[in-house]
Amino acid sequence: MQLNDLVSCSETKARAGEIHTEHGSIKTPVFMPVGTAGSVKALSPDDLIETGSQIILGNTYHLLLRPGMDVIESAGGLHKFMSWKHPLLTDSGGYQVFSLGQMNKISEEGVVFQSRIDGSSHRLSPEISMDIQRILGSDIVMAFDECTPYPATPEVALKSMELTHRWEKRSLDYFQSTKPRYDHAQQLFGIVQGSVYPDFRKTSAHALVDMGFDGYAIGGLSVGEPKEDMYAITDVVTDILPLDQPRYLMGVGKPEDLVHAVALGIDMFDCVLPTRNARHGIMFTWDGPVSVKAAREKDAHEALDASCPCYTCKNFSKAYLRHLFKASELLVYRLASIHNIHFYHALMSAMRTSIGNNDFPRFRTDFFNRYDLNRAGEKA
Repeated sequence: MQLNDLVSCSETKARAGEIHTEHGSIKTPVFMPVGTAGSVKALSPDDLIETGSQIILGNTYHLLLRPGMDVIESAGGLHKFMSWKHPLLTDSGGYQVFSLGQMNKISEEGVVFQSRIDGSSHRLSPEISMDIQRILGSDIVMAFDECTPYPATPEVALKSMELTHRWEKRSLDYFQSTKPRYDHAQQLFGIVQGSVYPDFRKTSAHALVDMGFDGYAIGGLSVGEPKEDMYAITDVVTDILPLDQPRYLMGVGKPEDLVHAVALGIDMFDCVLPTRNARHGIMFTWDGPVSVKAAREKDAHEALDASCPCYTCKNFSKAYLRHLFKASELLVYRLASIHNIHFYHALMSAMRTSIGNNDFPRFRTDFFNRYDLNRAGEKA
């Protein structure tokens, strides 16, 4: 998979480009809202389009457990099942197996785990994950990997990384031996692991590039390590990954993390943060996150952000949003999520524009001069 029309920024590794899929093109850098179970929480496909979403995620683990592959296959794939006509990426399920499972048995073959829903036993392997993602029909498929926990000793991290490399090679071989189930092509991304150890990360990046994936992700970060380590590892890995292929930093993150990581050469991001925070009354603005549940918003009859063109800011006040939260009205989850997803896309769009204008360093400086990370600390 090529990163087309690539424009790089002097002084940083920031770059902008375009990824082509048969469900549409994706302008990068891009943020991908997370639709874990085939739905971005509280938002319809039309809402997502209105916010500027280009591509969203689904998850192998959750969709395998519910509704099951037989249902999705009979619907004609995940695009049709959830009525999403645009690009779709699916995670391999590996991260959820390790983060949610209580009774996992890991072997060279794969993982046997218990369902978090009913306790039933299931198995995932590189080959099974590829079969499931063929059934889901995502445009971008992720190789099956083990997400190394943090902290991990060098011995544990090395063993995990080497297992991941074997699983990813099996993923690639099996993926190449099978065909898409529907009428569109699929691309496979490899995932760089190695915890916070630069030498392991270098080894992993070189190993995956040698295997020859369609794109590359950096996994195993944003799992509790210091921010400085996350940025340092990202910097090390992007120096190795091909310039003309997409780079995806998995599970990241906060607006400030997106700006830092774009400067380090990342093209794609995903995170549940904008919708999860929305459900807790935290809404993002260019001045920093705001708690609309705070007492001081009780009589705030102005929009959260008068300059924001999203549906929420054009029609509703902070006082009304606070009232909805206090009254436990479900509408507020949709309104808050619309704004937060819109803000994330506006941030990515502003970065794309600044890179195209070779002005990203100024944008980054202006962003951090204005953005107050601690602004949402008011009491409700």
